Amino acid sequence: MLRRRALAAATVVVLAGPFVLAFWSGGFFDGPRVVAAIVAWLVVGVVMVAAPRPLPRAAAPRATILGVALLLAWMAISLAWTPIANAATDDLQRVSLYLAALVAATALLRSRRALRALEPAVLGGIVAMALFGLSDRLFPALITLERHFSAGSRLEQPLTYWNAMGLVCGIGLVVAARLAGDRSRPDRVRMLAAAAAAPLGLALYLTFSRGALAATAAGLVVLLAAAPTWSQLRGTAVVLEAAALAALIGSRLPAIVSYDATESARQAQSLVMLAVLVLAGLGAGAVQSWACRTERDGSTRLGRFPLPRRSALLTTGLVALVASAFVVAAASERRTSAPPTGATAARLASLQSNRYEYWRVALHTFAEHPVAGTGIGGFRVEWLRQRRIGESVKDAHSLYLETLAELGLVGMAALALAGGGIALAARRAMRRAPGAAAAPLAAFVAWAFHAGIDWDWEMPSVTLIALLLAGALLALADGAWRELPEPERALDPASAAAAPPGGELAG
Repeated sequence: MLRRRALAAATVVVLAGPFVLAFWSGGFFDGPRVVAAIVAWLVVGVVMVAAPRPLPRAAAPRATILGVALLLAWMAISLAWTPIANAATDDLQRVSLYLAALVAATALLRSRRALRALEPAVLGGIVAMALFGLSDRLFPALITLERHFSAGSRLEQPLTYWNAMGLVCGIGLVVAARLAGDRSRPDRVRMLAAAAAAPLGLALYLTFSRGALAATAAGLVVLLAAAPTWSQLRGTAVVLEAAALAALIGSRLPAIVSYDATESARQAQSLVMLAVLVLAGLGAGAVQSWACRTERDGSTRLGRFPLPRRSALLTTGLVALVASAFVVAAASERRTSAPPTGATAARLASLQSNRYEYWRVALHTFAEHPVAGTGIGGFRVEWLRQRRIGESVKDAHSLYLETLAELGLVGMAALALAGGGIALAARRAMRRAPGAAAAPLAAFVAWAFHAGIDWDWEMPSVTLIALLLAGALLALADGAWRELPEPERALDPASAAAAPPGGELAG
C-alpha cells in the first residue's frame, strides 16, 4: 500500500511538473531549473525503490534512455575544451533534468490509469498556461502581467518567450483534437476538449509564431495518419473551427492584439473577446456532444477512412517536405528586408528571420570542428567571431544544428540514438496500442519539428512536456499496452474487430 501511494504521488509530480515549472519562466533560469532537477531525481529514486520494474526491458526505450545519458556524458567531457564554463553548466543541468524526467515518465506511465490521465493532464496544464497568458487582455482592469520590450505585445507569459508559448498552445490543440475524436473517452471529456480549442486558438494567434503554426499543422497531419477514423476527423474539424473562430475575431480587435490601445478600448474589447471565447467554447462543446450522440446511435459514419498503403512513410515524407519548404522559402527571403517584428499579422505573411544567419554560423562551426565540436555552450563564442549582423545571440535556434556545432558528430550520434529509440518505440506502440499512442506521437512530432527551428531545448518546461509524451510511447513499446482494455487498444472501438493482427497501421 505504501509503495502504491508513493508511486501515485510520483505520477502526480511527473504529470504536473512541467506546468508548475512554466510559471517560473519555464525553468529557463538557474534556481527553478535546479530545484526541478532535484525533484526529478527524487522521483527517480522513488521509482527505483517502489516500482516493480523501474527500467524498461524493450530495446527501443533502453536505447532512448541510453542516448540521453550518453549525450549528458559527452557534454560533461566537453567541459575540457568548452570556451565558457558557465554556459556549459546550464546545459548540463538541463539535460540532467531531462534524463531524470524521461526515466520517471517511462516507468510511471506503464499503468493504465496514468496513461489515461496523460492527455487530459497535458491539455489541462496547457489551457491553464494559455488562460494565464490571456488574463491581462481579458481582464485588463484587474490583471497586469509582466511585459518584456522584445515581445512587442506578443503573448509570452508565463514562459516569457512567445514562440515557446505558441508551440505549447499548438501541442494543446493537437491533444485537444485527439481527445475530441477518441471514442473511448467519456462524452464530457470530448466536449471539454473541443471547448478548450477556443482559448488555445486565440493564444496561439497572439504569439504570432510562424514556426508554431507550422509545427501545429505537422502534428495534426500525423494525428490523422495515426488515427484515421471518421470520429477523429470530425473531432479535429470541430477543434480547428473553434480555434480559428476565436483567432479570427481576436485579430479584428486591436485592443486584444496590442497593449498600445487606450484603457477604455481595452476594457470594452475584452468583454467582446470574453463573450466570443465563451460562445465559441460552448458551441464547440455542443457540436461535439451532437457528434457523440450520433456515433452512439449509428446515424453517422464510423470506422476508418481510407489511407494510402504506406501512410506512415508518406506522412513522414510530408512532414519532412513541409519542414524543408519552410526553411528553403524562408531562406530565399533573408535579404529582401528587415524581418517583421512585434504583434503584427505581417509576421505571419513573411518567413524572413535572422535564424538563417544563426544556422550559417552553426554549420560553419561544425565544419571547423566536425568530431568533437566547440564544447557545450561554445556557439555564442563562435557567433561573436563569425556574425554578420550586430545581434547578441546565445543559441543557434535549432537543437540539431547547435548539437552539431557544440558537440560534433559524437554528440549528434547520441542525440540520434535517443531520437531513433523514440521513433522505434512509436512504431511498436502504434502497432500494439494505436489508440493510446496517437496523441503522444503527434504532439511529440510537433515539438521535434519546432525544436529544429527554435531554442525549445533551452526551455525546460516545454521540453518536459515533450518528454512526458515520449515517455508514454516508451512505456507502450515496453508492454504497457497489455494493461489497456481491448477497446482502448483499438484505434476505433467500432473497427477493432476489423483491425489487422499487427495493429491498424501495420504494414
